[in-house]
Amino acid sequence: MNTPAPRRLLQLPAIRALLVQLLSFPLTLGVVWLLARAGVPMSYLVVALLQGAWAALLSWRAGLASWWRLIGFGFAPALLLAQSLRLPPGLFLAAFLVFLLVYWSTFRTQVPYYPSGRAVWDTVAGLLPPGRPARAIDIGSGLGGLVLELARRRPDCEIDGIELAPLPWLASRLRARLAGSRARFLRGDYNRLDFGQYDLVFAYLSPAAMSALWRKAEAEMRPGSVLVSYEFGIVDREPNLSFVTPDSTKMLHLWHF
Repeated sequence: MNTPAPRRLLQLPAIRALLVQLLSFPLTLGVVWLLARAGVPMSYLVVALLQGAWAALLSWRAGLASWWRLIGFGFAPALLLAQSLRLPPGLFLAAFLVFLLVYWSTFRTQVPYYPSGRAVWDTVAGLLPPGRPARAIDIGSGLGGLVLELARRRPDCEIDGIELAPLPWLASRLRARLAGSRARFLRGDYNRLDFGQYDLVFAYLSPAAMSALWRKAEAEMRPGSVLVSYEFGIVDREPNLSFVTPDSTKMLHLWHF
């Protein structure tokens, strides 16, 4: 049975974060009124911090991820700061467009941009099957660092990256062209891919995406292939192997099929 559209909309973290801000506003007004009645000096900064505190608390109660709590707390103070700087309106529009192009997919996928780092690239390169060609893909490849490094190290392999956000995808395509790399960058949703094409699937997503990722991998990945997730595990699906990557305190999780 399909979930009704209004309920699906309310399940989106961005919508819930917006509702949290709206609900925090009357609560903030109530506290400000009580404090003013008690003779406590008020300022716009105090009001903004109270709004932020309510938003962070309600974000926690709503089960939103930690970064949404930080956003909720900082939203009102950031607005106050922006107003005090008297910045031109066009600057806000330009910043909005840049963030939209970078975080295009975050609203729907709940996966923000996470760069992995060279220590992870070194480790993943060692997971490619030695002595034979293989296919690997980085789902949510960002600026393409991992994909380009794997393609450089293993010219015998087909290394793909897929990214939904337009600006990171374009940047990775340009980097590949300038480097003369054989790496291939696709723009789109990895849910439309067939994981059965790949020997290794690498993911650095978010906790919100891991259950759906496992269902797709379990249904499509062929025997002998491996799913690799940096930092985030899968609830009720113990990995075959987990270890801390060099120069990091974060875990790399492997599931063998």
